Amino acid sequence: MRNLKVTIAYRGTAYHGFQRQNNAVTVQEVLERALSKVLNEPVTVTGCSRTDTGVHANMFCLNVKTSSSIGCLGFCRGVNGELPDDISVLSCEDAPEDFHARFDCKGKEYIYKIHCSESKNPFAADLMLHYRRKFDIEAARRAAQYFVGTHDFSSFCADCTNVSTTVRTIYSFRIEKSGDSVIMLVKGNGFLYNMIRIIAGTLLDVSEKRIAPDDIPAILAAKDRLKAGRTAMAHGLYLNRVFYSEEELQKEN
Repeated sequence: MRNLKVTIAYRGTAYHGFQRQNNAVTVQEVLERALSKVLNEPVTVTGCSRTDTGVHANMFCLNVKTSSSIGCLGFCRGVNGELPDDISVLSCEDAPEDFHARFDCKGKEYIYKIHCSESKNPFAADLMLHYRRKFDIEAARRAAQYFVGTHDFSSFCADCTNVSTTVRTIYSFRIEKSGDSVIMLVKGNGFLYNMIRIIAGTLLDVSEKRIAPDDIPAILAAKDRLKAGRTAMAHGLYLNRVFYSEEELQKEN
């Protein structure tokens, strides 16, 4: 059996996340259907992450085991020909037999996109959070730096019951602004359920002066979800990069 390492990108608007579900359409279901047709055998893919309903991915890694001898270029072309326009195969390569897209992942980078304007952007309705207030980027940047490092992120987790530890390490947190667009980029070794969306929502509260930038250490120390801010909407969130080496993960952007 070959073990293929595959990267894809998808627009999550029409899907209830990546992972297969019994009562909703997911990226995994649609992808497995296309792969099974091209490889001429039933297959199950292993994804690097779950991603929630409406969340997008610029880079999502998975592995699939197959007895097919199809070349990687033919694989990409064939699968893309079977996929809808909102899912795309970016690359394919043969990987070691024991490669596992989830367990071998060293870290990820997420981005959160905000359109800051009184007027909505008709080209980004399901791709960016529409925020009608002025965004205080300097206050948000001051607050964001408190997240960098190794911390217990219980206060920024919607459901921590099924994780062995709520401690995570954030390697970098940048906030960039261009015109009406604000983008938050967060890179770390792992993320809890809704962690980035709660962090983004908390920084919106910082911008609105509901939370002070210097309140973040106390919120982290509280280990209480009620102390943090709102949960930002899913459609502004993207899995941006996936890292399989410590060197790449910790390298400066």
